[in-house]
Amino acid sequence: MDIFAVFFSHPINLALTCLILGLIVGSFLNVVIYRLPIMMENEWQDQCCDLLEIDDKKPEELFNLAQPASSCPHCKHKIKPWENIPVVSFLFLKGRCSNCDAPIALRYPIIELLSGILSAFIALRVGYGIELLLVLILTWFLIALTMIDFDHKLLPDQLTLPLLWLGLIANSFELFASLDSAVWGAIAGYLSLWSLYWAFKLITGKDGMGYGDFKLFAAFGAWMGWQALPLIILLSSLVGAIVGVSLILFRGRDRNIPIPFGPFLAVAGWITLFWSGPILSAYYRLAGLPLN
Repeated sequence: MDIFAVFFSHPINLALTCLILGLIVGSFLNVVIYRLPIMMENEWQDQCCDLLEIDDKKPEELFNLAQPASSCPHCKHKIKPWENIPVVSFLFLKGRCSNCDAPIALRYPIIELLSGILSAFIALRVGYGIELLLVLILTWFLIALTMIDFDHKLLPDQLTLPLLWLGLIANSFELFASLDSAVWGAIAGYLSLWSLYWAFKLITGKDGMGYGDFKLFAAFGAWMGWQALPLIILLSSLVGAIVGVSLILFRGRDRNIPIPFGPFLAVAGWITLFWSGPILSAYYRLAGLPLN
């Protein structure tokens, strides 16, 4: 008998385990959100130097997701292991650096809490099995993508493309949708936003979205099949429009400043994964349409 299956057959055990795991992963997500865009920028600069044949041989400190060790951005104090416990360390340190007393950004424990809480929710909703691990990975990727796009208006290929392939691999075993539906979902997801992008660009001369949005939408198609795409784009557009209008009316935001679409797409896709049925049922009832 599988001892893990016995232990995790109790929902509370599974939820608590995923809560702790989510908090730990959330701490790592903070590193990804901060460092991945810098790593990409460094790579682009190196490529530009090679293209322009610029000799740039300055010794550089190794910078990736593992090195250098995390430090305070103000005084460069190396963060000790006991200062890096998700949420707990923030509370123990009262939100300040132990060395220079500079404030620690509140977003760090918020992302850790979000990752932990969503992981526990998924455990209770999905239950023990391979589907749980896959949905956890999807959720963690979406958190990182949302924050990176919010900060930099960028959806890195390093996250969107593995997500797309993971969805196709999962559905080769028909875990979330049939393989045919997943393949056509990936194709339709990419081509639909690609076509919309070029139509908008030809009409207005402006970029309406980035190529990362196409790839993220394709990833959702690969995970949930082409049938989920209309609801995802409808929800993301609706929320995006409400947020955009609210920022213009109540915050005085310049309407010419673009708002990243990736966060709305990520939230809409995650909601659709869990509640597409109730949402569509409610829509049919409001529209007076017969339920199939």
